[in-house]
Amino acid sequence: MTDLINHMNNPPVISCKDLSKKFGSFTAVDNISFEVKAGEIFGFLGANGAGKTTAMRMFCGLSIPTSGAATVAGFDVFKDTEKIKKNIGYMSQKFSLYEDLTVAENITFFGGIYGLSNKQIKEKTEELLGRLHLENQAKKLVRSLPLGWKQKLSFSVAILHQPKIVFLDEPTGGVDPVTRRQFWDLIYEASDTGVTIFVTTHYMDEAEYCNRISMMVDGAIKALDTPANLKKQFSADSMDAVFYELARGAKRKAD
Repeated sequence: MTDLINHMNNPPVISCKDLSKKFGSFTAVDNISFEVKAGEIFGFLGANGAGKTTAMRMFCGLSIPTSGAATVAGFDVFKDTEKIKKNIGYMSQKFSLYEDLTVAENITFFGGIYGLSNKQIKEKTEELLGRLHLENQAKKLVRSLPLGWKQKLSFSVAILHQPKIVFLDEPTGGVDPVTRRQFWDLIYEASDTGVTIFVTTHYMDEAEYCNRISMMVDGAIKALDTPANLKKQFSADSMDAVFYELARGAKRKAD
């Protein structure tokens, strides 16, 4: 709780007010409003069809909202999409690394995309390989790494340029519980350095690791609080129970 209080005294790195996204007559995201503070681990949850993927795309500068207002890392989601992309990190379960490149080549490639100098890339590569104990794997193709190592490398590459915020879209899908917990240790380490974590997950035990959680249903945010407060509010003994209570009335079936 002390960590959360400290985070809430920080300035917001994401701020949105009445943010909406429509596709024709369909409202994918319906007037959502919230703030995420610097260094906070913010869980963004919802069933398939809830609208969370559409919302995340707007925050990442990949989709222009229909109405409302929002800033990410201090930049406007309507006007500054390219600046947003340069000041955030992003990791997805589906795509994060190039499997036909070596470990070192992936680090170099993404370092270049993020605008790091050759000197910075060299220094970051040595530091990252050492921290992850991958010195002996540097010249191996990423496809040869176990899934857990790929996940750790993906996350480390996503914050290579020291962004203010990193978006993690189902980052631990398909890995075993022990590896998932180790991955969250990396998240905590990054949060301790001031990086803000914005994470979607369908593992409700992982929701317990977040400072705060928002839950979307049919495009709208139906709950937003700490895990402990949400369980108390819904008289539930687990986040699974909270999620079920909110999601069972959802009308949408696909995001």
